[in-house]
Order: sequence, then structure tokens, then C-alpha cells
Amino acid sequence: MNMSHVVLRPAEAADLEAITALLQESRLPVDGLREALPGAVVATRGGRIVGCVAVESHGRAALLRSLVVSADERGCGLGAELTAKVLAAAQAAGIRDVYLLTETARDFFPRFGFAVADRAGAPAPLRDSVEFRSACPESAVMMHARLT
Repeated sequence: MNMSHVVLRPAEAADLEAITALLQESRLPVDGLREALPGAVVATRGGRIVGCVAVESHGRAALLRSLVVSADERGCGLGAELTAKVLAAAQAAGIRDVYLLTETARDFFPRFGFAVADRAGAPAPLRDSVEFRSACPESAVMMHARLT
């Protein structure tokens, strides 16, 4: 697959069911997704949601979460496109620090300035989020990027 005919757009409430299904297919957490939807971007091809990513804002810090690309769309750069778009939007909104938790994509995020960091160093509002408290296991690696 290639990126032609893929449209990136802000997520809408009507997208929740399709995004949830995509996350579940990839064995990714869905807890707190509804609340993170205002900061989500979806990728569609032919009207079908084939990817998603969200930024959950907590003041000047944010949590990047729910990055997923459907199995039949992987390998064409869609995950990178989604990540770049949501990080640019976060920066434009005044977000300075972005954190994420991952068990499987540790090698994907350094190209966006993320580095492994101590989970205890995340700001308190992030540590109190559903993603930190229950959705992602303690074995998930925390990564941090400072937006400039």
C-alpha cells in the first residue's frame, strides 16, 4: 500500500467505534479513549479508518496515545505521518513536553525526539491518567520528547 488516497483528519465522535475496534485488533488499550478523542487524528482510505493517534493534554504536557495502523496498511509510513501531524498540532497548541507508554514501539519513536525516561519523572497529571494508572501495564516503557 502507499499513502495516496489516505486522508488525515481530526477524529469525530462517530469514529469512536471504528477506532476502538482498530485498537482492540492490535491489542492496544482503549480505556480513556473517549476522553482523548478531541485530540485524536484519524487516517482514512475510502472512508474506512485505517489509523489513529491521539494526544491527551494535561496543561503544557501531553500524553501521546492510541497510535495504531491497520495491519493491511503497515509499512507505508502512515504511523510516522500520524505521529508528525499530532505532534505538530500539540506544539501549535503550546504543549512543551510529550510522554508516551509503549511495550512494542520503543524503536519507532526516537525519530520524533523521544527517549526512554523514568516513569516516575512524568508530571503528576499524567501519572494520574487512565493510561498510566491502569490501561498500560507497569512493564510499558515511558518515553519523553520536548517540543521546541
